[in-house]
Amino acid sequence: MEPRKFPLDEKAIPESWYNIVPDLPFGLEPPLNPATREPAGPGDFAPIFPEEIIRQEVTTDRYVPIPEEVRETYALWRPTPLFRARRLEKALGTPAHIYYKYEGTSPSGSHKPNTAVPQAFYNKQEGVRRLTTETGAGQWGSSLSFACGALGLECTVYMVRVSYDQKPYRRIMMQTYGATVHASPSDLTQAGRDVLAADPESSGSLGIAISEAVEDAVKHDDAKYALGSVLNHVLMHQTVIGEEALKQMELAGEYPDVVVGCVGGGSNFGGVAFPFIRENLKGGKDTRIVAVEPASCPTLTKGRYVYDFGDTAATTPMMKMYTLGHSFVPSGIHAGGLRYHGDSPIVSALVHEGLVEARAYPQNPTFEAGVMFARTEGILPAPEVTHAIKATIDLALEAKEAGEEKVILFNLCGHGHFDLAAYEAYMAGRLVDLEYSEEEIDRAVAQIPG
Repeated sequence: MEPRKFPLDEKAIPESWYNIVPDLPFGLEPPLNPATREPAGPGDFAPIFPEEIIRQEVTTDRYVPIPEEVRETYALWRPTPLFRARRLEKALGTPAHIYYKYEGTSPSGSHKPNTAVPQAFYNKQEGVRRLTTETGAGQWGSSLSFACGALGLECTVYMVRVSYDQKPYRRIMMQTYGATVHASPSDLTQAGRDVLAADPESSGSLGIAISEAVEDAVKHDDAKYALGSVLNHVLMHQTVIGEEALKQMELAGEYPDVVVGCVGGGSNFGGVAFPFIRENLKGGKDTRIVAVEPASCPTLTKGRYVYDFGDTAATTPMMKMYTLGHSFVPSGIHAGGLRYHGDSPIVSALVHEGLVEARAYPQNPTFEAGVMFARTEGILPAPEVTHAIKATIDLALEAKEAGEEKVILFNLCGHGHFDLAAYEAYMAGRLVDLEYSEEEIDRAVAQIPG
């Protein structure tokens, strides 16, 4: 029988990150200064990011070398394993071959340290003492807390209120790594106070938490802000996932017909998908690329492709992306990492140009898929990635109906060990599937300036 696991030794950790921008068959619209609405330059990002991160954000280099110090820290968990999901295939009775790249082996249990470590490294190089950030489900906050602790930086995390309440163990994990964690909206920033004045019971959103973290960083000379998704440099750091997966699929003797990833801001999706999109664009491959999101925050499937702010307080540069409007506050679904009003400009452009297809699912069917995966493959997946698992199962059943031996790869971007309350609610029948009407989305989008 073919092996189930396809490991690589630590020498196979990629030596460079892949920047997809030079290979895109179209140009990207530039970010805009929030005040002037003119194209933003490096100076617009200087108050919140270190110089090297700004350089990587705008670089046209196809490959960016990974510092050896970062690769040494990566070696704590990288390369991550690739598995073939034989038990899931058997349960589905499908001829499809299902593979998954497992990022849950990192210290924080997700893909997020792939960018947290280099961001902390570059900030320390430039003399920054403290990093601020936001987090939804807590995986990004946990990862930046780990990275800051490992590199001797202080870390302040604004955690979306609904996730702060739902996931106390993520908060404790961040505090164990040495971070200070605040529920957002908080009374510590003007952005938070404004939200609380309008809605004292606000459940929060990633957009609100971003506003608080950015405000905190800008007001303190020794602090900078770190972002866990959306921007170009973040997705570039995550491409270690796809570069490793390419080598591991070669070890397996197969190549994916379909690559699947869940999407909130776009980092784990871009991380696994961009190297395969490169092979489509430059290597003559024809892999189908599928992005999956929650029906309760349907940016790619129901949002508008327009310029919008990345945060609720409208302080960040405006980006051309699929958005539900920066004032949009998604429902308190358990997939907190997917509760963002916008998406990566690169991922948005790929969807808009038809190079990536998007689909959305309510949370009950995704948890059903997550439970099936746990019972067949033994790994309890994070609520975010159950969306990718649901799509993978559907694709495998489509292959079964067509009698086709498709090869499907998805990114299992994190484990769900801190999400047991969500699984308990699902098994007790307490989860509610919520979808927004076109009218509700139109009202939110109408608040975008211009």
